Amino acid sequence: MPDAVTHTIDVPGATLTYDVRGELAELDQPVLMLFGSPMGASGFPTLASYFTDRTVVTYDPRGVDRSVRTDGAGDVSPDLHAADLASLIETLDVGPVDLFATSGGAVNALALTAKRPDLIHTLVAHEPPLASILPDSEAALAACADICETYQRDGLGAGMAKFIALVGFEGEIPADYSKQPAPDPAMFGLPTEDDGSRNDPLLAQTVRPVTSYQPDFDALDKAKDRIIMAVGEESSQQLAGRGSAAVATRLGLAPVTFPSNHGGFLGDEYGMPGKPEEFATKLREVLTD
Repeated sequence: MPDAVTHTIDVPGATLTYDVRGELAELDQPVLMLFGSPMGASGFPTLASYFTDRTVVTYDPRGVDRSVRTDGAGDVSPDLHAADLASLIETLDVGPVDLFATSGGAVNALALTAKRPDLIHTLVAHEPPLASILPDSEAALAACADICETYQRDGLGAGMAKFIALVGFEGEIPADYSKQPAPDPAMFGLPTEDDGSRNDPLLAQTVRPVTSYQPDFDALDKAKDRIIMAVGEESSQQLAGRGSAAVATRLGLAPVTFPSNHGGFLGDEYGMPGKPEEFATKLREVLTD
């Protein structure tokens, strides 16, 4: 795999950092962008390594890792991330790109596709956690709000424990979910003491705007021939997998099953490997169909 070459671009309210593996000139197939949110570029080296025949771009979303915000703290909307992505793709100046976008990144990519379909060759949207469009949206959104409130009140360990419990929950979220006893952070190896910080990119700027986002389905319907909704074989009944299936239903698409779970593309980046080789094979398959 070519070494990653790092670049930055300034956008309103932030400086974005991105990495390019390969050349950006004389391409015989679209550039492949791999990204999540709030997962940064550090989550994608393993997946990128299976695409040595492609020019691959990864980036850190606004407020994550190397991409520094100058617009203060607080929520970052999918529409703002979509504007950042549009600026990045236009900076690459390579024409429409292929996107593999996962989790919150998939929500941001759907927002981008609705607004700028001209920039997209193919979007593979992997498990967007769109609680807003689920049949149990009221309970799911209440649980997400409770995570954010717990984080602001009690700190990282308490908030993250609730987040882990919610994203791994199978099936519809019960109406009384937020009233159930809180999970013990120690069960997940999380801190039990509050260190006073409130700058976690997941809990401080991502959970609420991503899960509550309402996609523009009228615009997406016009671009659905370039959209593939991906669902993990082990996570299809969890909130993010169900979000992907719900988008597919709204667009009249059949969701495509990918190996493993919500992090199925991961190698050992975070010590929770999925099935990256099988995942990459499936991704290559859907991008070349």
